[in-house]
Amino acid sequence: MKTRKLLMIPGPTPVARSIQDQMGRETVAFGDPAFVKDFKELIEDLKVMFKCSGEVFVLAGTGTMGMETAIANVTKKDDNVLIVSNGFFGDRFVDLCSRKGLNVDVLSCEWGDTVPVEKIREKLKEKNYAAMTVTHVDTSTGVCAPVAEIGEMMKEFPDTIYIVDGVCATAGEPEYVDDMGIDILFTGSQKAFGVAPGLTMLWASKKALDRRKSLGTIPEFYIDFEKWLPIMNDPSKYFGTPAVNLIWALKESVRLMKEEGLENRYARHKKYAKAMQSALEALGFKVLAKEGYRAVTLSNLIYPEGTDDAKFRGLLAEEGIMVAGGLAAYAGKMFRLGHMGNIDKHDLVSVIATIERAAYRAGMPVELGKGVAVVQKSLVE
Repeated sequence: MKTRKLLMIPGPTPVARSIQDQMGRETVAFGDPAFVKDFKELIEDLKVMFKCSGEVFVLAGTGTMGMETAIANVTKKDDNVLIVSNGFFGDRFVDLCSRKGLNVDVLSCEWGDTVPVEKIREKLKEKNYAAMTVTHVDTSTGVCAPVAEIGEMMKEFPDTIYIVDGVCATAGEPEYVDDMGIDILFTGSQKAFGVAPGLTMLWASKKALDRRKSLGTIPEFYIDFEKWLPIMNDPSKYFGTPAVNLIWALKESVRLMKEEGLENRYARHKKYAKAMQSALEALGFKVLAKEGYRAVTLSNLIYPEGTDDAKFRGLLAEEGIMVAGGLAAYAGKMFRLGHMGNIDKHDLVSVIATIERAAYRAGMPVELGKGVAVVQKSLVE
């Protein structure tokens, strides 16, 4: 009998059947009136749901393209950029910005921790920064940055564009563009939205759009706000071909989110994360992220001493559970478990039961049934 696979990596995440069905529809022309209507409704829903009075861009590309789009539209050569990094993906901004001839300063911290808001404030006082980047949830560490608190502090620095990388956070962790003082928020379709990879969604405040206008012609072509604004305002127009079926899939994802309620979705992610992290700690794993800064979209679990990473993850894969390995200094020392998007409590219980069996078979000192009992209890509280 073929084992059913359950994708529990930090992304892509499992895709619900109704979303899959949208991807399987017969493709139509991007100018088809019914598709144009769907695209316009999707853009408006994304603006309203995430409280953005500026503009929303839905573009064919991954979250990495979102990073580049954010930087390209609000900075010019020799501008100063502050990168607040809580891990591997925060650090990616360094290479990206350096290639664009920007002057880069980095504030980083020990993996598992987050950069204090006061430290960010003091750094911003040193010089005029055109932009600052913060990764809301860094999948290398499972750390969640206090983006709302940072946004409140950013009122003291009105000339700096506040960019939030929401790739592993948006639709799982609370994010509201206007309310949190965010100037650019971007994410990818394959994480907490529960859609297949291939779309970048980016929200831009009026301040960010004004900055783009002030730059004149920029070197980038495909990711230029000015090229896409006419299409976002009227999807019947053409600049680049939209990913028709993925846009339908995203529209279905948004429908499911509206049906659940965004605040309810945030609460569900929080509950599921607490249940999973408590169960995994009961089995002897250690959560890398410190208490108070743990993401709700994934957990990064350090193995008990002597655990063979490849063997453990191989045993999980045999039973159909796919998890990710650790990065950088934590390669071979931990695994990364996603629990976001459209998974349900049955998935969580199955995953913990499978982790118990794999850990036991890998020689870890686990008590079979203990993790399942903890997750079950957490889910009914």
